[in-house]
Amino acid sequence: MILKKVMILIIFSLLGMACYGQSMDLESIRANYKKAVSDKKNCHTMIKELNTGTESSVHLSYLGAFQMIWAKHIINPISKLKTFNTGKKKIEDAVMVDANNVEIRILRLSIQKNSPAFLGYKKNITEDQKFIQANSKNITSTHLRNMLEDLI
Repeated sequence: MILKKVMILIIFSLLGMACYGQSMDLESIRANYKKAVSDKKNCHTMIKELNTGTESSVHLSYLGAFQMIWAKHIINPISKLKTFNTGKKKIEDAVMVDANNVEIRILRLSIQKNSPAFLGYKKNITEDQKFIQANSKNITSTHLRNMLEDLI
């Protein structure tokens, strides 16, 4: 388990070094997150930009979240499920690498609370809510605070 976490962290570090000039500003990612649900073009743009350089576990979790939102915009049910599961894996990898990151937990909670029950991605809601409540004092971003208020 620890070896897997170390390997994922190494991969993120290498990706970050390879794409150091392509870093996305977290505040702009946060601002576009809520818009992506209703704006297909915005969602697609964010996925493209995040795919160019996921240098941190937070960036990876946003990529996963945008991919899961993108599944809502897809018509083909098989593609929808595949896209949703791809995003889910990214979020879960980010949580595994950085389980104490409140932003990653907020993203996972927002997806789990809003995903259809038949997808079976709702098992961490209570755990994430407790973690976020215990650590919400550390949130300094206005966008992140607003996202949290919308969830609760």
